[in-house]
Formats: sequence, C-alpha cells, structure tokens
Amino acid sequence: MKLDSETFQCIVQHTPLISVDFIAEYKSKILLGKRKNKPAKGYYFTPGGRVYKNEKLQDAIIRIAKEELGIVLQQTPVFIGVFEHFYDDSIFDNTSTHYINLAYECRLESIKHLPKDQHEEYRLFEFKELMQDELVHEYVKDYFKKRGN
Repeated sequence: MKLDSETFQCIVQHTPLISVDFIAEYKSKILLGKRKNKPAKGYYFTPGGRVYKNEKLQDAIIRIAKEELGIVLQQTPVFIGVFEHFYDDSIFDNTSTHYINLAYECRLESIKHLPKDQHEEYRLFEFKELMQDELVHEYVKDYFKKRGN
C-alpha cells in the first residue's frame, strides 16, 4: 500500500523500514544503479524497494523485481541474508533512515527494460571492480563480504 507523504515521513522518523534488495547478476557481472534519491543519492546501489504493510514477502519480492528490474521472476531468488542500513538522511529533510534489508541473489536473462524511476543510470560491475569503486556504496560491498564473492 502506497502511503501519503506525511504518514510515510512519520514512519521513516520513528520506525525501521523493511526492504528487499537484489544482487542481480547478468553475464557474470553485477548490475547496480546510480541512485537519484536520498538516501545514498549518487552512489551505485543494488535495485530494491520496501515491503508494504500487509504484503506477503513473496508478493513483495515479485513486485519489487518488476518495479526495479523490469522483470517477472521465473524462479525464486536465493536468500543471502539480513542486513541493517543506517543513513543520516532520507527523502525528508532532517530525517534519518533505518532499513532492515533482506538481500536476494537473482540471475537476469536481459537488462533491456530497466526502470529509471530510482536510478539515473545502470552499470555492470566485475566483483573486484565493484569492491574498489568509490561510487559503489559500502552497504553494497557488505553484501559481497558476507557472500564471499
């Protein structure tokens, strides 16, 4: 369920958000998008989105894959783990953000229809390149540290 701005701001101020992030692999490279919005604006980040109230997790995974990757999932993504992300900013002024992230790995067959709502551009990274690039957010690198490549 989408929320009006005032309600969502109250939630961001007072509670953690639960989100699904996709470690999306295409031809042995990792797809990251350069974020348009706070938090993590200007950094390359995994595609993902928040889970809505009363939305089953499996339904959220399917919806977020469609919205963020432009795909209909053909198989269940592999669960990587639970992560916490803390930001000093958010889409609202003077408001920090706390995410509980559920990270999943999926393989893409195509990257032709990537949405531009949240990311101004997309880029494919080799693992080593991703871990060294200053514009790849540290929280993304944490996914790969836990995964062990």
